[in-house]
Amino acid sequence: MATLTPDIAAARRLVVKIGSALLVDSAGLKSDWLAALALDVAAARARGADVILVSSGAIALGRRVLGLPAGTLTLEQSQAAAAVGQIRLARAYEEVLAPHGVKTAQILVTLEDTEDRRRYLNSRATMETLLGFGVVPIVNENDTVATDEIRFGDNDRLAAQIAVTIGADQLVLLSDVDGFYSANPKQDATARHFAVVEQITPAIEAMAGEAISGLSKGGMKTKLLAAKTAVAGGCALAIMEGSVSRPLSALAAGAKCTWFLAQGDPQAARKRWIAAMKPRGEVRLDAGAIAALMQGKSLLPAGVVAVSGTFGRGDPVAIVGPDGVALGKGLVRYTAAEARAIRGHKSGEIAAILGYPGRAALVHRDDMVL
Repeated sequence: MATLTPDIAAARRLVVKIGSALLVDSAGLKSDWLAALALDVAAARARGADVILVSSGAIALGRRVLGLPAGTLTLEQSQAAAAVGQIRLARAYEEVLAPHGVKTAQILVTLEDTEDRRRYLNSRATMETLLGFGVVPIVNENDTVATDEIRFGDNDRLAAQIAVTIGADQLVLLSDVDGFYSANPKQDATARHFAVVEQITPAIEAMAGEAISGLSKGGMKTKLLAAKTAVAGGCALAIMEGSVSRPLSALAAGAKCTWFLAQGDPQAARKRWIAAMKPRGEVRLDAGAIAALMQGKSLLPAGVVAVSGTFGRGDPVAIVGPDGVALGKGLVRYTAAEARAIRGHKSGEIAAILGYPGRAALVHRDDMVL
């Protein structure tokens, strides 16, 4: 029985990664290709899908403006090129999507932003809010400030982390290769193409080669690392050659690619991740708050009767009832001191109590497992 591959037209939340080689050449930005991609993004938005673009190209654009030579750049040169190129890249996306009624936003992140739970929650909340407004976030690594120890180093893995962070069900890597092979097809004529990878086994990992393109940082090894992250988070991942006009439409029509199948769904994967954490503290609820949680609502400060432990924003806490029986766990949006100060109070009173505005929920329902 043939394995069913994901249908991109059915994606609820779609992340698309665009490689530098697709977007920029020696003459500059490939405006026609980008305009065609905008048609695909607008079509996805029109059918109700959330879309997030993870785009390379800032350094490639910036180095051309600055007249930097070909070859490897120093860290300082890369950061300068990124600063110059990023504003041009963001403007290019805005200009091609605006005629379709699609608003855009720029989000720049580093590896630290996804590894630190507080920053992770802030990034997730910002992107969720933007998507709620129908905005298409344009995400890139913050090369202007990132140093080697806080870098992703490639946008394949960044895209996978973004996909997991916002609970995407599909991730498409638009690349310079048309999928995953048993060996580098440019070096081995007998290399076998995989249309579907159901599970990333050690044998599959051993097949990954190195980068093919001179413009692209991400070789097949980085794409496989991205796939492992994505599928573990409940997100299916496709690798396809993206230089064709309207690549997402081509993928929907059956273009050659490799699909890595998701292990479960994004929400279930996130719940498992939270459930495995060790609580740093505890919040005790009243009966009304428990009833609200059971109806799928977030935990508001008004329903909290006691707070114990020492924890920071984004840390896991145990959620317990009036009798001390554990109900579940969640990632808290306030420090222990803040939580104690606002417990029992309505969300509208938070700013007056803390002296600065805060989030309405102490623990959002998406950051909770019961």
